Amino acid sequence: MIHSFIPPHRFFAYLTWTEIEAMTDKQNVVIIQPMGAIEQHGAHLPLVVDAAISLGVLGKALEQLDRSIPAYSLPALYYGKSTEHDHFPGTISLSASTLTAILTELADSLYRAGFRKLVLMNSHGGQPQVLEIAARDIHRKYDDFCVFPLFTWRVPHIAKELLTAKEWEFGIHAGDAETSLMLALMIDRVQMDRAVTEYPHGLPQDSLLSMEGALPFAWVMRDLTRSGVLGDPTVATKEKGERILASLADGWVQVIKDIHTFQQPQAWIDRS
Repeated sequence: MIHSFIPPHRFFAYLTWTEIEAMTDKQNVVIIQPMGAIEQHGAHLPLVVDAAISLGVLGKALEQLDRSIPAYSLPALYYGKSTEHDHFPGTISLSASTLTAILTELADSLYRAGFRKLVLMNSHGGQPQVLEIAARDIHRKYDDFCVFPLFTWRVPHIAKELLTAKEWEFGIHAGDAETSLMLALMIDRVQMDRAVTEYPHGLPQDSLLSMEGALPFAWVMRDLTRSGVLGDPTVATKEKGERILASLADGWVQVIKDIHTFQQPQAWIDRS
């Protein structure tokens, strides 16, 4: 069905315009835009991994969320800024300017409808900076619009407990964590017999510079990997994925609760 992993009663696109018009306390309704990418994830995973993770985690969180908290998922934004994967066939990428324009016009529409809380729930590691810039510009445009550019994996979760230290640091794409999650979410689309292990090639040694972190260098995927994999997917299991999924969903339940009660700081308003 169109709603995918999202509970039907939490799927924004199933509402009518009259139901939206009649909503009470609309400024505190939490609207969530799940985001991912259509990009290569090695030979063992489908292109849809990042979007599937957003939808899977959000769906499980919304199932658990107290029904008294108004929160709705928009249809997923499957395409993202995936230019670092362009050298691998199948990747479909938007430019940063196109993605920014889509998010800005989406926000315009929601604002006109009376909503004041928008979550950009992103599972693709190549675009958090774009979302952060877009979110700030949207809030600059509308003082009373709360916009949250959030990365799915930044809520509390247990993945670190289940991965090796090497995998936790370097297994950032189609490795153990993502493959385990996909075994829990879409096992029929995972081809474990094609999984290979590959860690980044040519990283600087004894240097302040790193692939990711405080002092990164620019890279594209073909600089670091021949297979398109960064990590070890061969040790992934469905059981591990189910545990990671449950912990991520628990974290997102709390985040949605926090956003529902959040009030934008407004030091510039004189309340004396």
